[in-house]
Amino acid sequence: QVQLVQSGGGLMQPGGSLRLSCAASGSIFIFDVMGWYRQAPGKQRELVATITGGSNTKYADSVKGRFTISRDNAKNTMYLQMNSLKPEDTAVYYCTANYNGIATAYWGQGTQVTVSS
Repeated sequence: QVQLVQSGGGLMQPGGSLRLSCAASGSIFIFDVMGWYRQAPGKQRELVATITGGSNTKYADSVKGRFTISRDNAKNTMYLQMNSLKPEDTAVYYCTANYNGIATAYWGQGTQVTVSS
């Protein structure tokens, strides 16, 4: 059973930067797509960004130009670099991985990101 363990996050002022990490307990080569979701209080879960095994990326319009998703296969880790943070980025962020044709087969434990002055 593969586990995804998240780190990073926390409290940041508007305009600041944070980096989230998602480390897999095994090789991430088995995941054809990995991604980040977020959920703010009282709102629906939102897909933030995805990255394929070939490092093709997609982003939600709300984060384009500010967030960057990446993966380091050698370290079995995926990242979300978040720049120019806004209060509306406040949410619990989750990493996910698709496996064997099953979307979001694996989830990280979630990490809180709070953007506030």
